[in-house]
Amino acid sequence: MAAFETITTAIDDGIFTLTLNRPERMNAFTPLMMREMCAAFDLVDADDAVRAVIVTGAGKAFCAGADLGGGAATFDYAARGGKDGVGSPIRDDGSVDWDHEGVRDSGGRLTLRMFACKKPVIGAINGAAVGIGATMQLPMDFRLASDSARFGFVFARRGIVPEAASSWFLPRLVGIGQALEWCYSGRVFDAAEALKGGLVRSLHAPDDLLPAARVLAKELTSESAPVSIALTRQMMWRMLGAASPMDAHRLDSRLVWARGGMADAKEGVASFLEKRAAVYPDMVSRDTPHFSPWMDDPAY
Repeated sequence: MAAFETITTAIDDGIFTLTLNRPERMNAFTPLMMREMCAAFDLVDADDAVRAVIVTGAGKAFCAGADLGGGAATFDYAARGGKDGVGSPIRDDGSVDWDHEGVRDSGGRLTLRMFACKKPVIGAINGAAVGIGATMQLPMDFRLASDSARFGFVFARRGIVPEAASSWFLPRLVGIGQALEWCYSGRVFDAAEALKGGLVRSLHAPDDLLPAARVLAKELTSESAPVSIALTRQMMWRMLGAASPMDAHRLDSRLVWARGGMADAKEGVASFLEKRAAVYPDMVSRDTPHFSPWMDDPAY
């Protein structure tokens, strides 16, 4: 397992647990944490032993937002000469190259990587989840929360705007009205409101949170074909933005055709008829059909 500075990772019984690990800073988000989390998701996709991912935080917080150690200049990237070690997007004439890598939002780079993940992703939100701590959860498939967790889309109270592609994710999860209410006000709210608003799936006592996440991960994956799960995850998420059900029909048809001739489909039928547990031979890293429209996404 790779060594990281801001996160820890562990694999147990097919479940990959990624823990944000800056408890002395309430797991505040940094460019290094972004890069390490993206690298961890690369490991997840490459390892066929991994069936699901759980993301949680060390200590009392999940993630208290961006590390504000830079003070008032925290978000003034132009004054700092760029960000994330990729140089400055400021041209010699003082204009900004908006397509420069240095303009890209770090949170968005992370959520797009999560979005492209080939395994189910479950958030175990153990404490404060504010700013990027809230928005990084949005491309996770399920969010379970401690009953003491708190959430906040606080960007307007910091003089900035929602990031991490949350303007795409949040309304799709909770509806446009709820998304606007939380983002306009920037207020911090409790776990009960997060549950009522549809942001989280369930609430748990702190000691029960990770066990509940593990139970869910096993329920989702223990009897299903990993390649089918990988394809289903992408189909469901990406069809949220489709213009017509015909787009889904085209994609469904191609994938049903492709999967129907593969070893997993033969095993799925045979195991059902023989009344035994299936042993699916296809592997996500090797056997995922590669004509799907999202295959052009560099993160995938």
